[in-house]
Amino acid sequence: MKRGYLVIALVVMSMNSLYQYSWNVLEPMISIDLHTSTVYVEVAFTLFTVFSTTFQGVGGYFADRDGPARIGMISAILSAFGFLGGSFVHSIYEFYAVWSIGSIGEGILYGIATNLAVKWYSNIRGFAVGIVSLGFGLGSSVANVFLVHATGFRAPMLIIGLMEIVLMPILMYLTRYPGTSLTGERPRRNLSSPVFWILYASFVFGSVPLLVISSSFGYIGRHLPALEFSLLVSIFPLMSGISRPMIGWLSDRIGRSASVMMIDVFIIAGSAFLVARQYIPAIVIIGFFGGSMISLYFSYIGDVFGTRFSTANNGVFYTGKSISGFIGSTIFALLFAYDVSVSFIFVLISGVIGLALLIASRGAVKKRQAM
Repeated sequence: MKRGYLVIALVVMSMNSLYQYSWNVLEPMISIDLHTSTVYVEVAFTLFTVFSTTFQGVGGYFADRDGPARIGMISAILSAFGFLGGSFVHSIYEFYAVWSIGSIGEGILYGIATNLAVKWYSNIRGFAVGIVSLGFGLGSSVANVFLVHATGFRAPMLIIGLMEIVLMPILMYLTRYPGTSLTGERPRRNLSSPVFWILYASFVFGSVPLLVISSSFGYIGRHLPALEFSLLVSIFPLMSGISRPMIGWLSDRIGRSASVMMIDVFIIAGSAFLVARQYIPAIVIIGFFGGSMISLYFSYIGDVFGTRFSTANNGVFYTGKSISGFIGSTIFALLFAYDVSVSFIFVLISGVIGLALLIASRGAVKKRQAM
């Protein structure tokens, strides 16, 4: 059944990916159908990052304490509600409400799915988490092929919601965490460690380029030819997904810290292409290397702080995505409206800060692991 949990986690993550990596396709349709501006629609993406990340830690606490099945089933229903409710809204404010509720479920499911790999596969943690995280790109890369041909957002959201409400609760009912051989201190103790917060800040800034592309490529690339745009919105999540097991496998061999540093260097390179308005290499590089960032950080946190409370630990850590999401969607959208060049330089600077903080954390991590 150990492999079965990995398959369940992969399927759940594939459905989860539609909240983030299909947003580029859904966003313009939402804006048109609800007669509102891009900036107002971007607020919904910010709400998604805030609610999904904030509640992942809460759900993680219950999953670590009581097992993942019950909280997972509740979360699956909430996630499905986000799409089902979204298909019937009549204003952007109604959309904010239902999308936020769905995002709570998405966030908790993300944490459970990832930590099924973190807890069950200690010897090949990077690769296992990468396999699960593959779904976060794979699901939307398949869905986006069909979504780009949709004439509105309501029918696709209804179909996705119906699929989720039927499939996801059943899958979550079948999940279990291992009952023994897990080590690690409680989250309260870990949160008092400076190294946790240095890594947290590194993740926040390092994730900005990826979240800019995830949330904003719908209008960054609006002047591209239709075929090129359609190709890129499908390639982006695919590149994000296929990199995760590959770089996860590499991290099991060269170390998590070195692997995350490598990712940051390539993300900076991709951001430089964005500054130069070279969208294709920017999308491919940021998508490929940025996609594996959170899965590597989750594995890294498991290595440094243990796996007994990894769902809660990673849930707290994942709140950094809400900050990255706000920076990469709302702040970026305002800068983009002010000056396109300034907004792209801002993305590049964020990546550089992420790398600098990661380098600063290495000494403290080694000291903690030696204790």
